[in-house]
Amino acid sequence: VQLQASGGGLVQAGGSLRLSCAASGRTFSNYAVAWFRQAAGKEREFVAAISRRGSNTKFADSVKGRFTISRDNAKNTAYLQMNSLAPEDTAVYYCAAHFVVRGYVPETYEYDYWGQGTLVTVSS
Repeated sequence: VQLQASGGGLVQAGGSLRLSCAASGRTFSNYAVAWFRQAAGKEREFVAAISRRGSNTKFADSVKGRFTISRDNAKNTAYLQMNSLAPEDTAVYYCAAHFVVRGYVPETYEYDYWGQGTLVTVSS
């Protein structure tokens, strides 16, 4: 499956952005999807994930209550809605996917398809 992330940009602290992850090439509904981010000089970290049908989600503690993850399998697209953004959310955000046969959320190390990143910059 090929993934294309988009929607990044510059936003002020407290603002919102919605990232999109468009998939092609395979049956999107067979893949769990996750978002990761990597800030300058830091390691990549997990942000959020959603199961293949959208019934299960998982979030990093740092974004719980501020970010939501969703998907529209008919549009082959997953989304990351980011609210109450803070400067520490500044990073390149990547979407990733993993083929699953059940509706679970994979472990972070299981994601093996990656899109290019989209830069989110939050100004103070």
